[in-house]
Amino acid sequence: MQRILLKLSGEALAGEKKTGFDEDTVREVALQVRELVEAGIQVGIVTGGGNFWRGRTSENIDRTKADQIGMLATVMNCIYVSEIFRSIGMKTAVLTPFACGSFTDLFSKDRANRCFEKGMVVFFAGGTGHPYFSTDTGVVLRAIEVEADVILLAKSIDGVYDSDPKINPDAKRYDEVGIDQVIAENLQVVDMTASILARDNKVPMWVFSLNEKNSIVNTVKGRFNGTKVTVS
Repeated sequence: MQRILLKLSGEALAGEKKTGFDEDTVREVALQVRELVEAGIQVGIVTGGGNFWRGRTSENIDRTKADQIGMLATVMNCIYVSEIFRSIGMKTAVLTPFACGSFTDLFSKDRANRCFEKGMVVFFAGGTGHPYFSTDTGVVLRAIEVEADVILLAKSIDGVYDSDPKINPDAKRYDEVGIDQVIAENLQVVDMTASILARDNKVPMWVFSLNEKNSIVNTVKGRFNGTKVTVS
């Protein structure tokens, strides 16, 4: 495994506060990613924006504008997280699909590859740059573009279940499940658009809990506790 794309939910970044940032949580992520980078693995990161914005919450806000606010929430998250990474001695870059003045650089595959080659952790902020697409779609799209070996989905839940374990105490967790089954049964690993994009471009996804100690490093080094979403 040479290049991974890590998706961090905005809620996970907030920790128990559920909003804003929990610096201890972010620092723990940074320490794990530093260990991977020092082992020669190239790491890209996409964050959600749910710690700031949960989509259109008022009928007075146009859907396009609500999605644009969500994109900006992910930019704020990536800038913050990248600074925590820098505080422990890592090199980072924040790339966006739209201009943010001097805050970020515009995304291109060539620019991302140059950053990876310099040993930088590359943050892909701003989603796809267009409304009506989630950060799920954004992470799969970037994984395809930069030819990542796998997408790591670090969530508050420890894998993919056949039903919601918060509602059904008898819900079954899959150790491995095919992307076709995910789509057919709407298992909601990522949204449907992202699922189809992953299937058509053969991008595997591994789902695990960010809350388990050292879970990112363990996942990459083969001590995996979660669900592997496979593609044929």
